Amino acid sequence: MKYRKTLYLKFILAYLAFGLISFFLIATLFHRMTFEHLVKEKAAALYKEATLISTKYADSIYHETMEVDDVRDQLEAIDTFTQSLIWIISSDGELLYSSGDASIGEENSLMIESFNPTDTGSDYYMVGRFYDTFEDEVLSVLSPINSDFRIKGYVVLHYDIKSLEDTTERLMNIYYIALGIMFVLSMLVLVVFTVVVYRPLKKITRATEEYADGNLMHTIEINKDDEIGHLAASLNYMASELSKGEDNQKQFIANVSHDFRSPLTSIKGYIEAMADGTIPPEMMGKYLNIVLNETERLTKLTNSLLTLNNLNTRGMHLDLSDFDINKVIKNTAATFEGTCKAKRIRFKLVLCGETLHVHADMGKIQQVLYNLIDNAIKFSEQNSTIKLETSEKNDTVFVSVKDTGIGIPKESQKLIFDRFYKTDMSRGKDKKGTGLGLAITKEIINAHHENINVISTVGVGTEFIFTLPRSKMEEGI
Repeated sequence: MKYRKTLYLKFILAYLAFGLISFFLIATLFHRMTFEHLVKEKAAALYKEATLISTKYADSIYHETMEVDDVRDQLEAIDTFTQSLIWIISSDGELLYSSGDASIGEENSLMIESFNPTDTGSDYYMVGRFYDTFEDEVLSVLSPINSDFRIKGYVVLHYDIKSLEDTTERLMNIYYIALGIMFVLSMLVLVVFTVVVYRPLKKITRATEEYADGNLMHTIEINKDDEIGHLAASLNYMASELSKGEDNQKQFIANVSHDFRSPLTSIKGYIEAMADGTIPPEMMGKYLNIVLNETERLTKLTNSLLTLNNLNTRGMHLDLSDFDINKVIKNTAATFEGTCKAKRIRFKLVLCGETLHVHADMGKIQQVLYNLIDNAIKFSEQNSTIKLETSEKNDTVFVSVKDTGIGIPKESQKLIFDRFYKTDMSRGKDKKGTGLGLAITKEIINAHHENINVISTVGVGTEFIFTLPRSKMEEGI
């Protein structure tokens, strides 16, 4: 639980950190950038006015082409328009005119100590107290007055920097409001993330913990058509399949235990009886044969388990070849001659053509035929017939093993290929079956990517039909 809370807390902290960093940047970097931008824009506007004055009015003063009063009126009008103080300074730093003081240039004179127009550097303006002539900082824009190819003085426009600072603060207030609105709106993203992503992930994580604890019945209640919904559905399906697998595993172990316990109990009982003298010496041969049969049953069961463990569709190795399925059927049937003679069972072979070649693993198909014929004999009555038939359609060969035995109940027909499954009839009829023969048969046929089906009626008989691919070497193909 802790790591989930920490992850969400980290996301919240990152969100708050983003807001604080944004506020800090606006309050510092953006504030400075805005102020400098306003200074440059105002300086550019004032420089145009200063250039106009230096070319049109100030030069007229030096050449005395206009009356001083007329020039003064014009400059005072520009002063009012630009809200700035207009000075005309000689090249040696003497203040010749000030729009803020009519006495300058007539009655009073003012020398600006240390005046040096190159102090502006590559710019045409400076910010400061202008050589300590003002108490507060001002924006000062300089434009040279050229006459007879010489610089005779400068037009200087002074603008109160406090006005620019006030404008900057007003803009900053707008920035803060916009940032606040964006921050509030962005909280909707956090809410959407919590509802759409975090809560479903929390449910999924909780489910994985339940699965890890063995509770495979836990269901993730997320009904969405997006990736998270698909993930939840996949996990629910996985849990369902794991639950089925666990049930199958328990059933498998129970079946193995049952099938091993029965012969082991018999072996132990008979050996103890022989050891303590309960069974007389003259009867020991009989019971030793019983013990031998039980050990053979255990051996058969063990071999079947090993075979089934190695037979899986993905990993099974098939040694594919072309062979005559009719010949394999005849040879396999011949191996049951002794058993069939004892039960007076006959084989009826209905084979398609003299030869019928298929493309498959001959050894494993022999095992399939052996299992099916063995089952047919096991559940057939005496003096009955087992029909072995082959047929073909298009490129598919059909192999049928049909008996006239006790049959399989309808409710059991879907389960007979399950490992260790035995019908009640088979348990009563034959105690030696392992319940693995048909499971092995199914695995082998599936490994060939073919099908096997069963048709059965209780009291009438059972027919198993499986398919194989016809060999391309067969004549006429």
